[in-house]
Amino acid sequence: MRKLYYVACLFILSMFLCNCSNESNNNAVNAMNQEVINEIVDSLLKVSEFDRFVIEKGIKQAALLWNTTDGDIAQFKQICYTYFAKDKESKKKLFEVLSHNFEILFGYFNRITIELMKPLHLSEREILPIDEIFGSYNVSAHLLDDFFKNKIAFITIINFPSYNLNEKNEYGKKWTREEWAYACLGDIFISRIPSNLLQKFNEAVTKADIYISEYNIIMGNIQSENKELLFSKEMKLISHWGLRDELKSNYSDKEKGFLKQKTIYEIMKRIITQEIPVEVINNNNLIWNPFENKVYDNNKSISFKFEPNTRYTHMLNIFKAIQQLDSYNPQYPTFIQRKFDLDMGIQQEEVEQLFKYFVSSDIMKSIGNLISKRLGRKLEPFDIWYDGFKPRSSLSEKTITEKTQKMFSDVPSFQQYIPIILEKLGFEKKTAKDIASKIIVDASRGAGHAWGSEMRGDFARLRTRFTSNGMDYKGYNIAIHELGHNVEQTISLYNIDYYMLRGVPNTAFTEALAFIFQKRDLELLGLKENNPEKDYLSTLDITWSTYEIMGVSLVDMRVWKWLYSNPNATAEELKQQVLIIAKDVWNKYYAPVFGKKDEPILAIYSHMIDAPLYLSAYPLGHIIEFQIEQHIKDKNFAKEVMRMYSLGRLTPNKWMQEATGHNLSVEPMLNAAKEALKHIN
Repeated sequence: MRKLYYVACLFILSMFLCNCSNESNNNAVNAMNQEVINEIVDSLLKVSEFDRFVIEKGIKQAALLWNTTDGDIAQFKQICYTYFAKDKESKKKLFEVLSHNFEILFGYFNRITIELMKPLHLSEREILPIDEIFGSYNVSAHLLDDFFKNKIAFITIINFPSYNLNEKNEYGKKWTREEWAYACLGDIFISRIPSNLLQKFNEAVTKADIYISEYNIIMGNIQSENKELLFSKEMKLISHWGLRDELKSNYSDKEKGFLKQKTIYEIMKRIITQEIPVEVINNNNLIWNPFENKVYDNNKSISFKFEPNTRYTHMLNIFKAIQQLDSYNPQYPTFIQRKFDLDMGIQQEEVEQLFKYFVSSDIMKSIGNLISKRLGRKLEPFDIWYDGFKPRSSLSEKTITEKTQKMFSDVPSFQQYIPIILEKLGFEKKTAKDIASKIIVDASRGAGHAWGSEMRGDFARLRTRFTSNGMDYKGYNIAIHELGHNVEQTISLYNIDYYMLRGVPNTAFTEALAFIFQKRDLELLGLKENNPEKDYLSTLDITWSTYEIMGVSLVDMRVWKWLYSNPNATAEELKQQVLIIAKDVWNKYYAPVFGKKDEPILAIYSHMIDAPLYLSAYPLGHIIEFQIEQHIKDKNFAKEVMRMYSLGRLTPNKWMQEATGHNLSVEPMLNAAKEALKHIN
């Protein structure tokens, strides 16, 4: 699982142009009153074919954002009378002009950001200090200021007002595609956030991203519990993804796999508690024993320093940058509300209750018992990542890596194989070639990510790791996941009827397609699994994966709630609270299954550091993935993917209804897991 990068730090435009409130910021001196608004609305009603509700909504929202620096009341009236589109034809023409010009702006801003961040994201050369400055520069930071000054923002608001989540869920049932596109356009200018605050946030996120991207453990220098060097000398794993994926791969190693897994888990715990020696991060000259927490140089034990809570300092810096934006969002005064109500289209409380219901199911204990039986031992905390239900569990990672390195020795070889992958998934040759032509593959410095285009004519980027020997299985598995993102990004941009509807309801929907692609990784290599129980095993695999990531998300949400209750916390206090929350979530929902208490492992995810409140997208993505898989199992895969991902940025349940005929629900997965257990047992 990798965060969809263009959403996680989407050059701030998507995050803040769309995630703001319906009221003016605290620094605005609003000169408008209801009497003035009524006068304008009454005047426009006389010459307009629209009803009072639509007219008043736009005028009121514009008035709330108008302040004394924009002009007096007479000037506000003049803007309303001059630029209000009085009939459907003139409104549509205005919409088309705005859509065209916003595509140019968003597209090129996105392209500039991609280019400036290349040194930080790609493994082409060493990062220089100047690269960090360019990479944290937000080229779009002044767009809001500029468009309120030149009145384009007000013209947009007057004609295309915004609708809150409840209104979209209610009115959206009867909206046409065009009306949905109008509503999405209305989401662009909702608040006036100073550009310097947007820039500060961008800097905090960029620094955290660099920290995560450069956080590698040299595995060939890691001692096991009995002081063996179990890993290959060239193995370099990023935290947490690389460590987790290596842990997963060792279920097929019957000789040393368990010892390796215990070693990796010990490394993870040292990272969480920040007891990891700072000297061993990205250092291939020192030997480290994470069990004893000793460091050796030429077989001599040396002194060292713990990492100085850097992990939690980055979390705090992002929180503080976000907190400065809160006062400009009085209707949604916390990032938690903006992230869920506005960005995800689902209330945080609803998501939390959905997750708690799922992880509390007795089915999890039954699956845990089955895993224990298959392993022939009691469960360990790291078995939360048990990978034995997947088809590749019968194949060693070494065998698969030999194949991937032979097939994909460099970036061009994988680039050229993308059309073949798509054809294998059922896309027609012409369509496969067209989609592939809009995707560029790069060698990633970090774990890997997908970054979509914001304008037609540009490319989606697929980033994954290549070793000196080519693409190993981990890199290939990531690449197939990211390819799923890229396919969604391409379809939902190029096959959409209105540019303003481009994309998906929230990032969980693109994660769903990425998971669907990733699950077929071996099939795309020509490695088939003939196990008659593979469908049941696949169900248990996704159920267990969802169980794991829901716990991580519950920790993430609780940490953010704690931060808002303790805004002056230090990095040390934050660290201690993260440990308390992680252990508490573990004890409530995982200890009954694993038989062990006070485990901190749910706090290892790097997304908690550099992608605030992104983690909920993954379990929601699994839920959506499962419902989509059930829907398409007797249909043409490629045609259904093309149809569903051309629906655009509707609300989640509206999208699910049109895509699958059902609302978002965990019941299908739980029921299928229950049935699978009967057959497997």
